[in-house]
Amino acid sequence: MMTFRLLIDGQLVAGDASSPVLNPATEEVLAECPRASEAQLNRAVAAAKAAFLSWAATPIDHRRDILRAIADRVDAHADELARLLTQEQGKPIDSAKGELWFLAHAFRSHAAYEIAGEVMSNGAGNHVELHRKPLGVVGLILPWNFPMALLAFKLPFALLAGNTVIAKPAPTTPLTMLLLGELLADLLPAGVLNVIADDNDLGDALMQHPDIRKVSFTGSVATGRKVMANASATLKRLSLELGGNDAAIVLDDADPKEVAPKLFASAFGNSGQVCIAIKRLYVHDAIYDAMCTELATLADAAVVGDGFEQGTTHGPLQNKAQFERVLDILDDARKSGTVIAGGTRPDRPGYFLRPTIVRDIAEGTRLVDEEQFGPVLPVIRFTDDEDVLARANNSPYGLGGSIWSPDLARASALAERLDAGTVGINQHVGIDADVPFGGSKQSGIGTELGKEGLLEFTQLKVISSPRLAT
Repeated sequence: MMTFRLLIDGQLVAGDASSPVLNPATEEVLAECPRASEAQLNRAVAAAKAAFLSWAATPIDHRRDILRAIADRVDAHADELARLLTQEQGKPIDSAKGELWFLAHAFRSHAAYEIAGEVMSNGAGNHVELHRKPLGVVGLILPWNFPMALLAFKLPFALLAGNTVIAKPAPTTPLTMLLLGELLADLLPAGVLNVIADDNDLGDALMQHPDIRKVSFTGSVATGRKVMANASATLKRLSLELGGNDAAIVLDDADPKEVAPKLFASAFGNSGQVCIAIKRLYVHDAIYDAMCTELATLADAAVVGDGFEQGTTHGPLQNKAQFERVLDILDDARKSGTVIAGGTRPDRPGYFLRPTIVRDIAEGTRLVDEEQFGPVLPVIRFTDDEDVLARANNSPYGLGGSIWSPDLARASALAERLDAGTVGINQHVGIDADVPFGGSKQSGIGTELGKEGLLEFTQLKVISSPRLAT
């Protein structure tokens, strides 16, 4: 069994406590994880604060070189990291390798970004300079569905901008992040990157710490509200990438055979544990039955199993609490809808549930109104474009959405009115390291990725003076 350590002030140290991490495909103990105490969190913040001035003063070209070196180190250990990620998260090994590829790609891509100042003049004729400065110590709080890919949304930007970092992985998937911290320890000055793990008991202390200037959090809406409340005492900068209940609207002129595989992939990737997955599928009455048949066929063909097993397309849910919640939502859906595929658990240990299609269901049920975050998809009938747009928008969530039709003008007109941060046409939301990403309504605050994501880790500073005669 591997030994894991926290990274604090450039040193790999044991936690003041430990607890087991389970493999969700077997429900067996994978490893003992070191858990930081509040005193260790405080030491990590003090180290990051002490390292900040020097790191912020480091020439940006040197910081770029370090980001590229990090990408190289990730590539060199990608197989090792991916295997550990599959063991603790459950996803198929190829998907885990994809996460590590995206992490390395993001470090390389973002290393090229500029943080240039700007000179302007105001109406009084002053000379005005706009500068972007690092914030200081930032906290990164990661979820359990994409521990490495979502780190790519945050860490490269934080470091390039000149901030120092406290990274805290989810309690059920801490190991890959801890191993990555060990692998990167010699690439960064002591204190610039600190990696701690907890038992879900240090979030309040991190949020309320007076020396942490910003927190970037990815997780549920309920936890995001708590993060925001805890940040209020020190008025921290916040980036909140929260949950979604993404609606996909398939118009009557779409071809079910053509679009069903794309819809299925966008709903059931990572066993539905994707913030921006399709979670409500609205299909026009004219093609409703045909679409349900196509989706059921795809669900029946899915191979559910351990991420290391040959041919596995869908792994387990990541943890017992989420597994039981999805089963509870499914039980409720059976009362008002019809399960036409899946809905069963393989006869084996692990938090497995076959991809499940539920038809003849509507708003007012938990499966439609809540974010299920699992492999259960409601297929909802509609007959009128305006009606379905209103139904799709009638949600507290607004992360992503999509419109499906060969008539691009018709689809575009609806897409412009779909209330979501990112909307796809004939594709659900694709993530690209250089394209900004963020939600509307209760699905988040701030932006990640792209140049806008970098600016979230900076403070705008304005310097003005009377214009000098030349």
